[in-house]
Formats: sequence, C-alpha cells, structure tokens
Amino acid sequence: MNLMPHLIAAPILLPLLTAAVMLMLGEKHRPLKAKINLFSSLVGLGIAVLLLQWTQETGVPGSIGVYLPGNWQVPFGIVLVVDRLSALMLVLTGIIGVSALLFAMARWDGAGSSFHALFQIQMMGLYGAFLTADLFNLFVFFEVLLAASYGLMLHGSGRSRVSAGLHYISINLLASSLFLIGAALIYGVTGTLNMADLALKIPLVPEADRGLLHAGAGILAVAFLAKAGMWPLNFWLVPAYSAASAPVAAMFAIMTKVGVYTLLRLWTLLFSGQAGASAYFGGDWLIYGGMATIVCAAVAILAAQRLERLASLSILVSAGILLSAIGFAQPNLIGAALFYIVSSTLALSALFLLAELIERSRSANEMPLFDDGDLPRPMESLQPPKGINLDDEQKAVVGQVIPWTKAFLGLSFIACSLLIIGMPPLSGFIGKLGLLSALLNPLGLGNGSDEPVSNAAWGLLALLILSGLASLIAFSRLGIQRFWTPEERPSPLLRRFECVPIIALLGLSIALTFKAEPLLRYTQAAAQALNNPQQYVMAVLGTRAIPSPEAKAAVAEVTP
Repeated sequence: MNLMPHLIAAPILLPLLTAAVMLMLGEKHRPLKAKINLFSSLVGLGIAVLLLQWTQETGVPGSIGVYLPGNWQVPFGIVLVVDRLSALMLVLTGIIGVSALLFAMARWDGAGSSFHALFQIQMMGLYGAFLTADLFNLFVFFEVLLAASYGLMLHGSGRSRVSAGLHYISINLLASSLFLIGAALIYGVTGTLNMADLALKIPLVPEADRGLLHAGAGILAVAFLAKAGMWPLNFWLVPAYSAASAPVAAMFAIMTKVGVYTLLRLWTLLFSGQAGASAYFGGDWLIYGGMATIVCAAVAILAAQRLERLASLSILVSAGILLSAIGFAQPNLIGAALFYIVSSTLALSALFLLAELIERSRSANEMPLFDDGDLPRPMESLQPPKGINLDDEQKAVVGQVIPWTKAFLGLSFIACSLLIIGMPPLSGFIGKLGLLSALLNPLGLGNGSDEPVSNAAWGLLALLILSGLASLIAFSRLGIQRFWTPEERPSPLLRRFECVPIIALLGLSIALTFKAEPLLRYTQAAAQALNNPQQYVMAVLGTRAIPSPEAKAAVAEVTP
C-alpha cells in the first residue's frame, strides 16, 4: 500500500491536532507548548520536503498527487492536490514557520496568550490554501489563516499595533466578502467550484453568460489582489506589517505570497490559452497593476526611515514584480518568478527578524526588554561591563574590537540588502537576472525565434532596474544611520534563539547562490506544468474514490 497519497493531508491535520493539544494545556505550560510547537513545525517541514521529492518523480501520477479526504468522487467532494508549485510553497512555508517560531521563543511568545495555538492554526491555513483544489475550501483555509493572523497581529498589544490591527481585520473581512460573492457568481454560471472541473467548463460557457463569469472572476481577483498587495488595494499592508511583532511580520511575508499563488494557480488553470473566449482574461490588469505597484512602492521606499517599514515596502515591490510576471503568461518568465519568490521571501523574513534586533539598541531607553521570566529587564543590565572596549573615562577607544553583536547585525544587514536589492553575487541577483533574461527572450533561449520584445516587457525591465536602484539608496541610507553614525548606546543583548533563525534564513539564501541551477530546473518544470493545465485536470478528474467493502461485495456478487 502506497502511503504517500495519504501524506498529502498530513500538513493540515498535524497543526490542527497540535493546536488542540496546546489549547488543552493552558498558559501555565508555556515552555512545554513551545517545545511541542517547535517539534510539530519541524515534522511539518519534513513532510513538506518529502512531498516535494515525490513531485519530482517522472510521469504525471508521480508529479501530481491527489487525495480525497472524504472519499467522494471528484468533483463533488473535498480534493487535496500537491504538484511542483504547491510542494515548493509548502516547503517555503515550513522554513519560514520554523524560523519565526525559533525567534518568538526568545521572548515574543510570552507577550500574550495562546500564541502557540494561533501559530499552528495559521500554519494549518497556509498549508491548506496551497493544497486545496476547489474554491470553497480555498475560502475556508483563507478564513482559518486570517482568523489566526488577527490574534497574532494584535499579539503584544500597543496602541499602534491595535490601530493597524483593526484596519487589517476590516480590510480582510471585506476581501473575504468579495471572495464569497465572486465564488457564488462563478458557481452560478458553471455549476462547480472544483478547479479542475472549472477548467473544463469555462470554455463551454455560453456567450450570454460569459459577462457574468468575467464579473465573478473580476470580483474574486479583487479579493486576491488585496491580499497580494497590488496597488491601490495595498494601503493597509505597510502599517499592519510594520506594527506587527517581528516573528509575526516574518510569517506575514509568506501570507502575501498566498494571494500571488492563488492568482497564479487560478489564472493559469481557468484562463489559460485553452479557455476559449476567456483565454488570458485580465492579463493586462495584472501586468500594468503590478507595474503601478512597483512604482508606488519604490517611491515610498526612498522615504522610509525605519527598517520595518522598509521591509514592508520591499514586500510590495516583490509582489508587483510577481504579479506583472504572471500577466505575461510566459513559462520561462514564470519559472524565473518562482525562483525569485523563494529568494525574496527568505530574505524579507530575515529582514523583519533582523529589524527588531537592530532597532532594539536605538530604543533601549524607551522599550523594555524581557527576560526569560517575562519581567522587564533593568536597564542597568543592558550596559556593557566596565573596562571592556572602554577607556578609563568610559569612552570608546580608537581601534576597538567590534562587539560580535554589532558585527553579526551589520553582516546580516548587508546580506539582506544584497538579496532584496538583487545585487551580485547572491541569489537575489540570480532571480532578477532570470526575470530580465526571460523578458528579453519571450519564447526562451535557443529557439531561433525573432519574437519582438513588447512595450510592456520593456517597461517591466526598466522598473526592475529602477526599483533595485531605489532599494539600494534606501538600504544604504539606513545602513549608514544604523551602523556608521557615532552613537553612545550599548550593544544590544541577543539570545541564541534570536540569532539562529536569521543565520538559517540567510544561509539558505546564500546556498541558493551555489545551488541555483537545480532550483531553476525545478521552477521551470513547475512553470511548464502550469502552462499545460491538462495534466492537472486529468490527474484530478481521473482520481477515483476507493470503493467501500459493501460496494466491492455487491460487484463480486453480480460478476460471473
């Protein structure tokens, strides 16, 4: 018996059961809950890696796994599907989740109640959104992860956090309402919400109903674009992400990619070249909306004065790049965009964690630090011991050894900056170079075609370069202010759990520089599969429910 298909449901069931256990334990067992949370997150990451390896097997049955949780025949029941794209997002989510949790275990998990249970519920919603194969359950998992994110957004209290959190909740509730309206319109026209079944029925929609179909798709797209951060629907994102605690903001970096993933999945599946009169519906909106997002975010980056805001605006730049790349419907461009998703998400999550440590020393006189007992640390404990790197008058001596904390923060900041800007030699440069190459070669290298480069492609190419220049200016200015400006402040005290996740995220990003070719092969294969949706449709609709023992007995009786 092959157990791999059953493993598809494990990323959803594991955090659900873990959250239930931690809710029963109560807040008195917080250290135990933290260990259970970490163990469950590591197991979930391991399962995601196994699923990714499974999708690399040859042949459609091996590269696309389908699981029917209720054993109902497609398209009537719940369907979970893992392919190269969803497996990649599962692994990325698991990495970000483990890293954010390690950072939170240093002190943030004690800033409020039920942090660990909410964290696991959000992981469940993220995993489910990447695995589901129908619109209704996509809505369910969206609501699960959003409900958990509401609590995590307000975790740690504070006036600015509560204010931004209320705006965040209001916007996402409105987007969820639009999600329902759009899904209802599509169901009214096609009679199904299964994605594979929709791909077959959309080309057959009568011309009289096509306007209603497009209206439903447009309303649905508004909900996803608000979550993905497209301008002008992204006004809520920067204040919310900037106000969230560091580990929550790091998790939110992957949440914007849920909106991008959903748009990529639905648009390539439902409105592909085989969709008849609806082929490539809304492609221009994605291209030019993404380009407008890049412009607005790049201009705002130049005015950013805090690292948290700079990281939030960098998310918008990456979202604009990805949305525009999707709109071109070019497999080589989408493959490069998937590589860019991995590199940029790892770097942005690391920057959110790093920003809290860098800003800690600047606000040491205003923000109390917490020790392992959740009590404010006395500010005297933040001062370095006398006689270390100080002269007799307690002033910094010339030529002093740089404290390891300053060196760690400075080097990590440089690595994050290079990755997000897209400068050589790190993987951020490889991702942007792949995007530029794909824009200049619409049909791919080596095909002998003289396909001209469109004006939109030239525009995106220019914005890729200019947005990188704007990020370079902003990161350089903040780096000078944080690390070069003379300040008489104590070096921040760091804990092991705060440093390990940043090192891990940046280490993975740097490793992608040396192992870029295997990941590029994988993302290009994922893009080719998206460009050929028949494989997905056949794999899902070809899956049969397992007959019950009674049905098997009835068949055996009538069989001669």
